[in-house]
Parts: sequence; structure tokens; C-alpha cells
Amino acid sequence: HHHTHYFLLRTLPQTMSSIEQQNQKYKQFIEKLQHELKKVDDIVVKASANETTAAANPLLSQTAEKSFNARGERTKRQKRQKQTGRGGQIAMESISGTRDFPPEEYQYQEWLFSKFRDVSRSFSFQSYDCPILEPADLYKRKAGEEITQQMYNFIDKSGLEVSLRPEMTPSLARMILKLGKKLLMPVRWYSIPQCWRYETTTRGRKREHYQWNADIWGVGEVSAEAELIACLVSFFESVGLTHQDVGIKVSSRKVLQVILKKLGIPDDKFAATCVLVDKLDKLEEHVIIEELQKNGIDESIAHQIIATMKVKSIDGVREMIGGDDAALRELEDFFRFVEGYGLKDWVIFDASIVRGLAYYTGIVFEGFSRNSELQRAICGGGRYDRICEIYGAKKNIPACGFGFGDCVIMELLQEKNLLPKLAHEVDDLIIPFSEDFRPQANMIASILRRTGRKVDVYLKSTKKIKQCFSYADRVGAWRAVFVAPDEWEQGGVNVKYLRKEGKQYFVKREELATFSAPEDVKE
Repeated sequence: HHHTHYFLLRTLPQTMSSIEQQNQKYKQFIEKLQHELKKVDDIVVKASANETTAAANPLLSQTAEKSFNARGERTKRQKRQKQTGRGGQIAMESISGTRDFPPEEYQYQEWLFSKFRDVSRSFSFQSYDCPILEPADLYKRKAGEEITQQMYNFIDKSGLEVSLRPEMTPSLARMILKLGKKLLMPVRWYSIPQCWRYETTTRGRKREHYQWNADIWGVGEVSAEAELIACLVSFFESVGLTHQDVGIKVSSRKVLQVILKKLGIPDDKFAATCVLVDKLDKLEEHVIIEELQKNGIDESIAHQIIATMKVKSIDGVREMIGGDDAALRELEDFFRFVEGYGLKDWVIFDASIVRGLAYYTGIVFEGFSRNSELQRAICGGGRYDRICEIYGAKKNIPACGFGFGDCVIMELLQEKNLLPKLAHEVDDLIIPFSEDFRPQANMIASILRRTGRKVDVYLKSTKKIKQCFSYADRVGAWRAVFVAPDEWEQGGVNVKYLRKEGKQYFVKREELATFSAPEDVKE
């Protein structure tokens, strides 16, 4: 024991020194970590404080976006973890990038969808739908599109790789090929499907969204694209937007293909090149040039491709082509047709619009905001004549269409104060005198509902009439209908108007369905 104590006393200073060194290293590590976290914080703060700077520097914007997104997801995940297991309670937070729609928010989605449907029907489009779950192969293409990396895909219990749909067009193509000759062309179809993409969530971009799709199949002429543009503008006008608020940028992949051919880009590299240059608004030019070089394109040619993307007039394109061309004439026809609809102020030519999906073949377009901080595309689409051959069909069918998400447009309408004031409305609240009179109250409710009125029945005990009126006010009831003994014995009910002067009328049961008073005129 004495030897042990002696040894410990001799080695104690060395041990203490070693511990001190470890503490010092740990302290340095913590300081370094805090320094790095401060850098990330600075990026996020700067990007949030100055969106213009972030937009001008896409790399900074992306870094800040990812940092902010990672923090948001971490916070949401931490909340879920804290909630899970607390007395068997499930997590209350929705999964990151998804949305809950309580009634006061859902009514705005219903309003938006009603606008989509009304415009579609006015252009003679018919509605359709497809399963939200499809074979993953339907979306896998080899042109390097982001969408193939963003799929919510998994192996189902039968061993099949499936995916939640990231877009609707492949499902539409599958269904049209399945129907085959049974289908009379041309077809004009629309749908409002929910789509899923695992991507960074920002303002106007979620991981699930609803998308208005309108497509025309069986028409090879650009009259179809002009009709789609007219449909989009009709929607914009229906929600109060003008050509001073939004516009539609138009280009042509056919024209671009002619120019790239002159630059020596072979057809088999064209689709992948389009997917790359579509990222010009997100990445700096030198990054795109590097990616084009990786794709086997010479640096000088890559610079010329970037220069082509900056052309803003058809005359500029004609100069690059070096004269007349069928693709150019088609583009000019399109603009003539659009002008015929009276939409000249809505549409501009912009060669940088190529769209990020490989299957586009002709005219492509994107909706954009002219005077908003919101810099994301509002909608987009174009011609995709060769989509059938992607799925092994022997014969292609000419087709074009657009997709219009619900997130960006709602942000824009909110920013411009164009959303209507919506509130839950009830025409009649039926109030029974007591539980003994509930069957009679239900009878009155049925009579009024058959006339098309929106009727609520007070389902709780009616002992406290103040609570009944409080409920009527909360649900926005226009009238209260009292079912009470004396009035019932006389063959009727009391109808009290809850707005304006609050007058009350005795109404016979047989006259209730047709009864009206001056107070029924709603302002």
C-alpha cells in the first residue's frame, strides 16, 4: 500500500498536466466549432436581410438556403422527438415540407382550385386523374434531371420499386398510351394532382404541392401552345392579376437545337445540355461552363451557349441562325397567334427559358412576376412531342401542356393583397327549446336544407341561450330559427335575423321553405 501511495504521489503532477492538455485541446475544438457556426449564422442573417444580394449570388443563396433549411428541419425534428412518447402521444408536427390545411386555410385552396376548374372548363378541357403511386421507372430518365434525384421512391411489398408522383405528365402519357385507338384525338384534359419531390423547402416551394395541369394531345401546330397561353392569361385575369404584375417568357428548343447544331453539339447531347443551362438562374456561369465541359463540350463552345441564352429578341436569334429557318417561322407563327388573342403585352421572348425536363421538344414557356420579390417561376410548360418513344411506343403523338403549382401563386396573391375575404357562412342555425323539441328541430333543418340553404343545428344543451347566440356569431349564422312549444302549437317557428336590425318573424311551417324578408338581402 505504501508503494502504491508513493507511486500515485510521484505520478500525480504528470496526470494533472495530461488532463490540463486534454482540456485545452477540447476548449480549442469548442472555440473552432463556435467560430464555424457563427460563419453559417452570418450567411443566413445576410441572406435573410438582403434577398437582392442573395439573388445576385446564387452560391451564397444556396448555402444560406441549405443552412436555414437544415436548421428548420432540425427544429421540427426536435419538436417531434420531444412530443413522441409523452404519455403515448404522437408527434404533432407535420413532416418537413408538408402542410396541414385547417378549414380557414383550406377554404383558400378550394377557392384557388375553383378558379383552375372554371378556367379549364371555359377552354373546353375535361378533367381526369391517375394514381398518386406509379412504377418508379416511369420517371427515370437519363438526362441528369433533378426530378429523378428528388423522388419519394421505395420498394413495395411485392418487390416493385414505386414512387409518389413528382409530376403528372408521365402518368398522363402512360394512360393515353394504354387507351390507344379508343381515344379520339385531339384531347384537351386537365387535372389538379398532388405531387411529391424531396427538395429544399423555401418560400413558394414545398415537398408536396398541388399542380394544375392542362394538356392538349394530337395537335402538332403551335396553335395549341397559343391556346395554352390564352388559358393561363385567363386564369391570371380571373384572380385580379394584370400584364403589369405577371408575364410569360417564351423560347423554343427547336430553335435552340438549330443554333447548338451550328456550334457542333450533337443531337444525343442536346437534352442533357438543356437540363444544364436551365440552372443558369440558380448557379453562376462558370459552374455551368464547368458542367458543360464535363459533358464533353469544349470551353469556347460552352461560352457561346451561354451567350445564346442571353438573347432577348427573335431578330437576335435570326442573326445567330444566319437567316430563315422552319423552327424560327414556327416561333413567329406562335407570337402572331398569341397577338390574335390580344395577349401581346403578356408574352416576351427570352432564349434562357429551356425548362429542366428532358422531354421538351419545341416551344417552352414560364410565367414570372414582373414587380415582386418572389423570383420563382409561377408556372411552366411547353411541347413534348416525343414523350411516347421514351416509354417504348412505336409512334409518337404530338402534345403540349403546362404545370401550375399552388404555392407560388398563393404567395404572390397574398403579397399583392388579391386574396378574397373568405369566411364560414351559415344561413340558418336551428335552436330547439329543449331536448324534447330536438326531433321537431331536426324536421325544420331538413325542410330548409332541401331548399339549398346552409343549415347548422345547435347540438349541445340549449339551457343557456347566451351560448347559442355566441355559437351563432362564431359560425357566421345569418338567421336563428327557434323551435319552441308555444310557436310550434300555433304551427310555426320564430325566425330571428342576426344581422342588421335583428328583426324576428313568426313563420308557419308550410311557408318556411319559401319565406323571405327584407333582411335576406345580404350586402
